[in-house]
Formats: sequence, C-alpha cells, structure tokens
Amino acid sequence: MLKHWPPLNALRGFEAAARLGSFHKAAEALNLTQSAISQQIRSLETYLEQPLFHRSGRSVSLTDAGHDLLSTTQSLLQHLAVGIRRLDQYRKPNQLVVNTSPAFARHWLLPRLADFHQRCPEVDLWLFTSFEVPDMATETIDLAIRDDLSAQAECSFSVLHQDQLYPACHPALVSSATRTTLHGEREMDWSHWQLEGGEDVGQQGKGLNFSDPGLLLDAASEGLGVALVSQLLARRAMEEGRLQALSAQRVRGPAWACLVHRDSQEDPLARRFLEWLKGALLAN
Repeated sequence: MLKHWPPLNALRGFEAAARLGSFHKAAEALNLTQSAISQQIRSLETYLEQPLFHRSGRSVSLTDAGHDLLSTTQSLLQHLAVGIRRLDQYRKPNQLVVNTSPAFARHWLLPRLADFHQRCPEVDLWLFTSFEVPDMATETIDLAIRDDLSAQAECSFSVLHQDQLYPACHPALVSSATRTTLHGEREMDWSHWQLEGGEDVGQQGKGLNFSDPGLLLDAASEGLGVALVSQLLARRAMEEGRLQALSAQRVRGPAWACLVHRDSQEDPLARRFLEWLKGALLAN
C-alpha cells in the first residue's frame, strides 16, 4: 500500500500552497524556501502525472485535480494530527484504559461515572468504546467490560453479571393494540425470547431493526415500539418512567464479563476500578 503513497513532505507543501494560494506564503509558513516548495509541487505533479496548479506569473490557482487532492490531503493530515495528539494519553501516569460497548457506556456506566470519580479521583480514566471486541494482545487496553467477550491469551477472564431480558415499551404504548415491533440482534432478537419460553406480547416478524442494543433501548424509550431489553441497561429508563415492562417474565440474557490484560492485573488503578464496578453491579 505504501508504494502508492506520494512523498509526505510534498503533500505537506502542496496543502500549504493550496490553502494559502501562494508558493511564497507556503514557504514562509513551513520555514522553507520558495524554491523548495516549488520543487515539492513539481515532484508531486510528476508523481501524479498531471498538473495541480494553474500558474500565472506569481499567482497560482488549483486545477480540478488539485481541488480533489486538497480535500484528501487535509483530511489525511487532520486525522494524523488527531492520532498523534491522542498518543499523549499513554504518557499519563495514572491512565486506565477501559474498553466497553457504546450501549454499556451510555446506559449503565456514564450515569455512574461521577460516583466512581468521586471515590477514585486519582484514576485518569480513558473510556474507549467500540462495537467490536478488542484484541487485548495488540491494543493498548487495560481491561474490557462487555457482553460479547470470551477468553483471550495474556488476559484473565471473569463473568461479572448474568443479565436478564424482558419485553418493554413506552408507557403511552402499553394499551395500544398496534405496537411496532423493534428487533435487536443476538439475545435481543425475539426468537431468543420465544426459544426461552417467553409469553406472546404481540410481537411480530416485521418492524424496525437495530444492530446496536443501545439504540434499540433508546427507540423503545422514545415510543417507537416494543423491544426486548436488557434489565441491566434499562434500569434508568424504567426508573424515569420512559419504559414499562409488558410481562413479569424474565429470560436469560447476555453475560457481562471482564478481560484484564496481564500487565494490568497487579495495577492498583485497575483493581480499584474493578472493585467499584463489582459493587455497582451488585447494587444494580
């Protein structure tokens, strides 16, 4: 892939010249000579086999290809700058990197983070969310808390909480005879409810489909229809009156588990977070 990349210095010179509309101003901005900027642009045009600027005396303007490349280059440099700035996180002495799913972060962890921060102010928590399970051997993550985990090499694995599921909707829809059915994935799919012996609450095969259980919960709380929800994640919505159960029955849900990388297993920051987490889950 790298063999198809033009020289990065030339891209930097091109971006400055295109943004400032002048080779001279680009040279001043990058602390180079105008000759060096011109040479970078020529090498880039030779590499791409097409002109990037219209030249008229001392003024320059972008060709169509130049406009296209400017957009790509600015996006590339911006992503690179953000990625480099993000590396500062790893230099913090009390940094604890915790991975979880967006649904768990939003619906369970975020409402309780103030309590954790009050109890453990010395922990500089970096909450890293992802839809996919991280590879703990290659990613810089201290621990992961998810409902889709299995054992990984170089990590300790433990189940923290066995979730339960039940059908629910917004209170305004409880008496409605024509509720839209909201479908999730894995255990949040209605086939799981039926397989586990769940009673019929009027669910149908058609409706709206969600890959993210957090969005599924949001949709039910907003009154879009009836969904199979996590008891753990739905507690706040239930307490606030945005959800109402349609059955007293509960079925087996996902198991929330934890992976701790071996380099973090003796880390007092990781131990404090896990102690707080287990206590908060028991209180739930």
